[in-house]
Amino acid sequence: MRTVEPFAAGARRRRAWPAVSALALLAATVVFAQQRGGTPQTDAVAPVNDGPNPYTVSRDWAQLTIEQRPWGGSNGVDIDRDGKTVWATDRCSPGTTPGCFGSTGNPVHHFDETGREIKSFGAGMFVWPHGIHVDRDGNIWVTDAAVPRAEDLARLPNEARKGSRVVKFSPDGRVLMTIGTPGVHGDPPNALTDPTDVMTDPANGDVYIAESHTDVTSPALIGRISVFDRNGKFLRIIGKTGTGPGEFRTPHAIDFDSQGRLVVADRHNHRIQILTKAGVPVREFAAFGRVSGLVVGPGDILYTTDSESTERVHPGWRKGIRIGALADGRVTAFIPPHVTDAFPDGVMGEGIAIDAAGNVFSAETQVRGVVKYVRK
Repeated sequence: MRTVEPFAAGARRRRAWPAVSALALLAATVVFAQQRGGTPQTDAVAPVNDGPNPYTVSRDWAQLTIEQRPWGGSNGVDIDRDGKTVWATDRCSPGTTPGCFGSTGNPVHHFDETGREIKSFGAGMFVWPHGIHVDRDGNIWVTDAAVPRAEDLARLPNEARKGSRVVKFSPDGRVLMTIGTPGVHGDPPNALTDPTDVMTDPANGDVYIAESHTDVTSPALIGRISVFDRNGKFLRIIGKTGTGPGEFRTPHAIDFDSQGRLVVADRHNHRIQILTKAGVPVREFAAFGRVSGLVVGPGDILYTTDSESTERVHPGWRKGIRIGALADGRVTAFIPPHVTDAFPDGVMGEGIAIDAAGNVFSAETQVRGVVKYVRK
């Protein structure tokens, strides 16, 4: 379903690192995402937990200077078409729930090359902002990966028509298109189910939407990529729920390589999948871990974030950023996770982007905000 809706504006500032209580809240509220995953094929792959690290870290890089509020957890980050300024989403509040539901904060942010906030928008429109994508025309696409919970609606019943959709903004925050029925789980063409990421085909503007972020233990789990044309007309479904080639469990991030093939972070299956635009499986790689975010850089170098590997869900593997070539699927660089008093075992962000200078940016759900990794 394609609609045009009014836009509510707002504004932002800097955040402090979370306390241990925030970690406890995270563990309690996203337990469904932390189930043991993988396939027999991925379980046979030896962990890749080290390698050269050609970056220095700037952990408190992006500053919320407009609204002057703490960062919520951030899932999405992308580079503007200028190649140097940065867009990111956040969840408006420090915990993972209720996210932006009932908040007056703006969850969509634009930063200059120094990390200074240029603008923000999107207040009152989202439940759980997730992926973000800048298209070839400079427009900003944001996914909303949840619908309001029963307890949220009991508190704010008039907020029911939010969530589980994709919103296309102009760079100044005007709503240009929405895909999905707000507040409703369902199937295309009329609805989506908790979309995690969105990508437009640079060749023709077709819109690829990864679904879903729902409970991986549910027999009704959705795992697919829904494709629409540039005007919001539904075209087709790629994949289905499962563990075989071309099947997904939590397709969490998507991008295109230089050949126009779709590259998918099939997170709960602990693999990267490469498919044609028609959905034909080409190959898969398991050396990048339990991948939450990915971006394909120049020369088809793949940059990935692993924000979830633990002994329980992916034994032997560490969180971190793994980098390698799509040509052979070998990891050639590894950026270790952040270690803090609250996170002694380390944490890593979900979204990832690379600018024209080769600097890497991660969107952080737990230490929150956007971290910059400067190429040495």
